[in-house]
Amino acid sequence: MRSVILAALLIVLGIPTLHAADGHDLPKAKQTKLGLYLTPQEAFDKVSAEADKVLFLDVRTPAEVIYVGMPSAADANIPYMVQPDFPVWDETRSTFKLEPNPDFVSDVRVRLERKGLKPDAEVIVMCRSGDRSAAAANILAEAGFTKVYSIPEGFEGDMAKDGPNAGTRSVNGWKNAKLPWTYRLDRQKMYGLQ
Repeated sequence: MRSVILAALLIVLGIPTLHAADGHDLPKAKQTKLGLYLTPQEAFDKVSAEADKVLFLDVRTPAEVIYVGMPSAADANIPYMVQPDFPVWDETRSTFKLEPNPDFVSDVRVRLERKGLKPDAEVIVMCRSGDRSAAAANILAEAGFTKVYSIPEGFEGDMAKDGPNAGTRSVNGWKNAKLPWTYRLDRQKMYGLQ
């Protein structure tokens, strides 16, 4: 029922959507070239059942992981976007600008190799709320990866538009699904420390 309401709302607002295989309608920013999507629960189930066959990556910045936490099941944090060496302010978004991580694809390949996986293995990517994970999935697809799944709900989920939780990321996502996550980070999983 919730997905039907969300789809109707997106249509009324004129936001382009795509009906994903899992039944969710996705805004354009969350769509991927490969069209492979998982809910947080599906990702958790897949990683739990096939941990040795899949690479699960948190593609948020290290700062996000430090302050917001990280899924316990993630194999590593490899940010899709990073802060430039010299901070630049983004007036439109009222935050610091991020730029693409030039080592993203090569770092993913290193993590696959360390886990004993080939480039045709399944890779799951997750960010805060699905936009960056879609972009990360697209970059990996362009690099020849063929089984990259994005988690459109992300770690924190979508922003509630109204009600008592308006303005908070409380609609969906890994944390809101009550899946295992932690503030206690594993050095071996962290970007730049491997």
